Amino acid sequence: MDSDELLLTTEERMEKALEVLKEKFRGMRTGRANPGLVENIKVEYYGTQAPLRQISNISAPEADLLVIKAFDPSSLGAIEKAIQKSDVGIHPMNDGKVIRLQIPPLSQERRKQLASRAKEVAEEARIAVRNVRRDANKTADGLEKEGEISEDDLKKLKDEIQSLTKTHEDKIDETLKQKTTELTAI
Repeated sequence: MDSDELLLTTEERMEKALEVLKEKFRGMRTGRANPGLVENIKVEYYGTQAPLRQISNISAPEADLLVIKAFDPSSLGAIEKAIQKSDVGIHPMNDGKVIRLQIPPLSQERRKQLASRAKEVAEEARIAVRNVRRDANKTADGLEKEGEISEDDLKKLKDEIQSLTKTHEDKIDETLKQKTTELTAI
């Protein structure tokens, strides 16, 4: 592995940590209906676990309502059970054709809890980025030891790795700030 390849791999892994953060944030409930709230709920479907988004169409026709229309109407019962078991905390209403989820407004206390949880999730992402940095620095040290790069190149490479780390930590902070604003807005 050369230094360019190392930087590329490092950046890809840091981007992945950021994507995981954004995915987790999509599943966090705000006061508004958002398909991301339920799309990853696993549903027992013909003996396998399938994400809800793969077996249904999820829409938000109103700010406080989600409508789930299953591609296979016989799976509505399984979808309803999966939603009840999930930690979404919303009771599904099944009329035999679609499932409706009425999104209740969040209390101020619940908003604070969610904002606190968002900080924890963001910190997990920061730790993941720092772990990628540690691995990349270790690999860079190995390249220098093997004589593939010089000591000066090692310093430049580590500076670039640190720059990538800083960039991704800034993106994480910005994503957290947006989510916190979204969670605390009434």
